[in-house]
Amino acid sequence: MSRVVVLGAGISGHTAAMHLRRKLSKKHEVVVISPNSNYQWVPSNIWVGIGRMKPKQVIFPLEPVYRRKGIVYYQAFAESIHPEGNAENEQSFVRIKPVSGDERQDIQYDYLINATGPKLNFEATPGLGPEAGNTVSVCTYGHAAEAWEKFHAALKKMEAGEKQRIVIGTGHPKATCQGAAFEYILNVAFEINKRKLTHLADITYITNEYELGDFGMGGAFVKRNGYVTSTKVFSSSILAEYGIRWIKRAGVKEVTKSTIHYENLDGENKQIDYDFAMLIPGFAGAGIKAFDKFDKDISDQLFAPNGFMKVDADYTPKSYEEWKADDWPSTYQSPAYDNIFAPGIAFAPPHGISKPMFSKNGTDITPAPPRTGMPSGVMGKVVAQNVIDSIKAGKIVLKHHASMTRMGSACVVSSGYGLRKGSAATMTVFPIVPDFDKYPEWGRDLKYTVGEPGTAGHWIKLVLHIMFIYKAKGKPFWFLIPE
Repeated sequence: MSRVVVLGAGISGHTAAMHLRRKLSKKHEVVVISPNSNYQWVPSNIWVGIGRMKPKQVIFPLEPVYRRKGIVYYQAFAESIHPEGNAENEQSFVRIKPVSGDERQDIQYDYLINATGPKLNFEATPGLGPEAGNTVSVCTYGHAAEAWEKFHAALKKMEAGEKQRIVIGTGHPKATCQGAAFEYILNVAFEINKRKLTHLADITYITNEYELGDFGMGGAFVKRNGYVTSTKVFSSSILAEYGIRWIKRAGVKEVTKSTIHYENLDGENKQIDYDFAMLIPGFAGAGIKAFDKFDKDISDQLFAPNGFMKVDADYTPKSYEEWKADDWPSTYQSPAYDNIFAPGIAFAPPHGISKPMFSKNGTDITPAPPRTGMPSGVMGKVVAQNVIDSIKAGKIVLKHHASMTRMGSACVVSSGYGLRKGSAATMTVFPIVPDFDKYPEWGRDLKYTVGEPGTAGHWIKLVLHIMFIYKAKGKPFWFLIPE
């Protein structure tokens, strides 16, 4: 009998757990440890943040699903990993702390999948985030619900004739998830336009991207109607259509009650005032520690300095010109312990995708690489497949691979809501991480790197919301829906 412990129940962890349970016989145990009692379909938080969906429409409780599927579930925080056991317990284990209470518990494992996702590192930018009370977020359904409350208050002020300064974007020089900020600002603009309040709204997009459309992927060239267009043109034209101004190459350094302070690549310290602001924070690892059998701290062996787990990537320091597709991981196996894996946002990238940019003051103002959504689901499934094969073979088997340099991704940036109202910019890229050895001209295959605006993409996003909630609930034939 083998026990597989999965840390985290987001897209990557939940996907891994569901595939493990489907493919492993009942004599093997699948355990999920997560502090969250609900699964959330994160892409739809945008609609919660504009009041077009309620939080209950993007979440469902995990416990009934896991009970039905035969998955053991602990609502708890993972505090430490003990891959060699210790003096009291020779078996590998994870020490957990329940969400309610202080009594720790040790959960043994034969295989460990670290899919904790990121810590939302609001504190890295003084004054940022819901807890500081200055800016809002759409990173969780709770944050998104609060964002709608404050945005709704701003709408009411505009309806009363009071002009509002709205700033949306990234809240740290190294933030990722520019796509979420980009989609949210389009939806905010759509709601304002629909109410005919555009003349009372000053909307600004602030981003750490060197050029619009970078999205942490170094930008892309997409084929549309037979022509090759950069995502810079694609993105800037959409913002201009909505009457949105933008500030790029900006690293937000501090937020006060009404002012965002940022540094640009010229080394200038500037500021922009706001009435309503949604800024995506920087990400960090979950903060789990690791100890050897003598209870010596070995966290630096398992984790990078940012708290994300080291995997089968090439972490050798390299200049941008030396970056290669082969630097990126494909199995997400820990080099320190072969029965530990870290798919999704939990793994430490070997480097960024976008070219590093430093201000004249030496501040790194560069988007971190995205690893959310579709890529996280694919990684979770591949890790599960390798663990399943390893358990059945009685030894480590790594037949399945999912490198971001061999993986495509689709992004639907939708504005508006409903079947008749709304539009979207749909973009696919292949691969996510450019491979200039294989595709020397563009870094990507333009047959599969395409972009298209229109209502059809908006319908696709609505369908995807329904499909992936269905899939995550483990409804009949859920596994036929691709990651």
